[in-house]
Amino acid sequence: MDGGRESSKDTGADDEAGTDADKDRVFRLAGTADQIARARRLVSRALGVDHPLHDDCVLLTSEVATNAVVHSDSGRGGTFTLRVSYSAGTVRVCVQDDGSLAPPCTCGAAAHATGGRGLPLLDALARRWGVIREAGANRVWFELALDLAGVSAAPPNGRRYLG
Repeated sequence: MDGGRESSKDTGADDEAGTDADKDRVFRLAGTADQIARARRLVSRALGVDHPLHDDCVLLTSEVATNAVVHSDSGRGGTFTLRVSYSAGTVRVCVQDDGSLAPPCTCGAAAHATGGRGLPLLDALARRWGVIREAGANRVWFELALDLAGVSAAPPNGRRYLG
């Protein structure tokens, strides 16, 4: 567990027709800096490095996990939850933190600032993304999709990408 608390649940299964069924993996991670890298590895492992959306998913996961650790109670002794879901057409990642005083800010970063680019990256790369705020906790999610005709976003587990 790399020193962090982690629990995992895989709720996906292949259907009888042999097509790709939805996959859903959930991990609870300690709100420490080392768990940001773990979140990246978990998403990478879930999708597989040959997945066509791998790099963007890993990058955006790093951004939202970093926000959970740096800007919320998750990083002050708490935890955050990572959920990665994928089907034949989309990948969706969600990070829920332990709460903060204010919702995530999409304020722009100054040219030489070292932070402030995470949510603008979501805006640039994700097909859709959003923030759900309940009882002070933030759930930041993004969705990526392959919009090319004949290409599937299914993981490389023996199935083909081209239709």
